[in-house]
Amino acid sequence: MAIQWYPGHMTQARKKAEETMEFTDMVIEVLDARVPAASHNPMIDEMRLFRQRPQLKILNKADLADPAATQAWLNYFNAQPNTKAVALSCKKAGDAKKIPAICKKITPHRGTHLKPLRMLIMGIPNVGKSTLMNALLNRRVAKVGDEPAVTKSQQRFDLDDTMSITDTPGMMWPRIAYESDGYMLAASHAIGRNAVIDEDVATFLANNLLKSYPALVNARYKLDAMKLDVMQMDGVDLLEAIAKRRSYKRHDGLWDMEKTAVAFLTDYRSGAIGRVSLETPSSRAAMVLSTQTNPTNTSEQASDQASESDEASDSNQ
Repeated sequence: MAIQWYPGHMTQARKKAEETMEFTDMVIEVLDARVPAASHNPMIDEMRLFRQRPQLKILNKADLADPAATQAWLNYFNAQPNTKAVALSCKKAGDAKKIPAICKKITPHRGTHLKPLRMLIMGIPNVGKSTLMNALLNRRVAKVGDEPAVTKSQQRFDLDDTMSITDTPGMMWPRIAYESDGYMLAASHAIGRNAVIDEDVATFLANNLLKSYPALVNARYKLDAMKLDVMQMDGVDLLEAIAKRRSYKRHDGLWDMEKTAVAFLTDYRSGAIGRVSLETPSSRAAMVLSTQTNPTNTSEQASDQASESDEASDSNQ
């Protein structure tokens, strides 16, 4: 089942962002380092390119992502025109403090008392924009929450007399083109839970991690001790094994797969499984090509394509 999520307030957020873009010198797009392409909103490029604004792509949550995959994405993005990409964790104040200096290098004609540098932070829900704002200003000015779409309106602040920054609400786009993107975003908690079925998302994620990071999965859930061969398992097998190991049972005696799915997704989101990435430039290209040649791709096939990552799997098996 394809996942789609576009709350009504995001239409107004898009219109307001288009207006603000006119009076902006550059765009800071915050991405999830585990899913950099899936977490990119194509509407941001449309607005930015229309106004011919340069961009800084921040691969946030880099401490949760596979370092090899992250480096591949940095190489990919830094080869694009008018683009600079960095990987960091916005929860680390030291990382966030590097951003203003990078932005000044991108726009050397701005950043003075006469011509202050005006930056616009954009991105999909729950990628860390508000956390970045709080770290940059060294105080809590933006509400941060575990659920996506916490920020509902724009906020503008002065970093000093030469720089200002505007935070925008998390913004999705009306239709997610690739089925696997919806599942990767749901797994990474960028989509509201009312739009997804946790068991389906967890099964997608399990299939992906079993193919790309079997050693990490085996270590986290101690499958060897259960006499299970991680190389012979699929996503459903893994979730059932987790339910048995943790004794997640319902009142009727059956395994509680809903509770298991939520626990597994939480392990991924928190980094308990290890540093993993769900896509790389090469796996992304393969997925897009596969979808174009076979428009009826199922979610399982999409998971296969999304997890075929030379950079990520070579460094973790």
